[in-house]
Amino acid sequence: MRSSSRRFLSSLWSRPDPVLAQAAIAGELLVARVRLALASTLLLIPLIDSVFFPDDPNEAIVGFSLTTATFVLSMIVYLMIRREFNPSWLSFASSGLDVSLVSTGLAMFLFMNEPHTAVNSKVVFEGYFLAIAGTSLRYDKRVCITAGLLAFAQYLAIVAYAATHWDLNNPRYAPFEYGVFGWAAQVSRLIIMLTASGLSLALVFRSQKLLELATRDPLTGLFNRGYVDDRLDVELSRARGYGKVLTLAVIDVDRFKSLNDSHGHQSGDEVLRRIGALLHSSFRQSDTAGRYGGEEFVAILPETDIGAASVKLERVREMVASTPVELGPNQQEIRVTISAGLASFPQDAGNAMQLFSIADERMFQAKRNGRNQIIGASSCVNA
Repeated sequence: MRSSSRRFLSSLWSRPDPVLAQAAIAGELLVARVRLALASTLLLIPLIDSVFFPDDPNEAIVGFSLTTATFVLSMIVYLMIRREFNPSWLSFASSGLDVSLVSTGLAMFLFMNEPHTAVNSKVVFEGYFLAIAGTSLRYDKRVCITAGLLAFAQYLAIVAYAATHWDLNNPRYAPFEYGVFGWAAQVSRLIIMLTASGLSLALVFRSQKLLELATRDPLTGLFNRGYVDDRLDVELSRARGYGKVLTLAVIDVDRFKSLNDSHGHQSGDEVLRRIGALLHSSFRQSDTAGRYGGEEFVAILPETDIGAASVKLERVREMVASTPVELGPNQQEIRVTISAGLASFPQDAGNAMQLFSIADERMFQAKRNGRNQIIGASSCVNA
């Protein structure tokens, strides 16, 4: 029971996988756009209030100050993401910013000696829910937890400060335009805030499952063809923009049809699972390894020239060849090999279709040359 709890807690704080990480960048950009558009619109509200409702200038001052700060900070975050400056802490910082801006707005009422507005606001307080809802677009469970706890702690601190520094239910505050103070109502607000955080967390869990089903090969756990194709386009675009190299590897299991005919399709599936596991453990997090179809695999290696890629694939080939696979109830050991072809951008081709075609042809050349080897631009790395 304790080990299950530890695994669950560990999963809550685990980093998102590469698919979710890429989705998080798109989500962060969407949040930045919404935040910027919302801040631009909200700037008009305090200006209108100051013109048409001059008897209550404090709320206009708070509103204008808060929305101006939101606009400036939103512009900074938006420009960072647009320029592909996406450090790992950005989602934490921007979601914390959203929450803290709401808390700042409520705290400003305390410093203006309007504690009832701070603890009973029906406008500013709802901003917490917008901030918490936005965390689900980051596709990171850690961000949901952090932002939810931060909102809880900040609002609890505001309420506690107001309750200890003012006699909030003193008759002199009558007619209590923002309502009387009661801890029951505040506890309810805090519970609802945690519930909203829980819903955001559940949404991230659900998104993670759906993205996994949409992008992962169910047999090997590697990325599927659709994701590999999309990822290759993204990495090629980045390589062009930054003047970097990129190498594509097409990998095929040797004599796989004979293996299926001799040992059955379940044994073939086991071989693919084992090779998939080896590929998964052999590449960097920035690399992309996927099952392209049947017994064919693909690896995308950003910022890796064909020489370095050949060395890396040779290590993979050696591991596959030297790792026996146990099949069937009798645990019969067999050994399999792979052949691979490599193609590099911009040395070999300038687009995804040409790059794949050249790597695929070199893979077939490795087959024709006797299998169990890696072929790059003009080299052949033999067993």
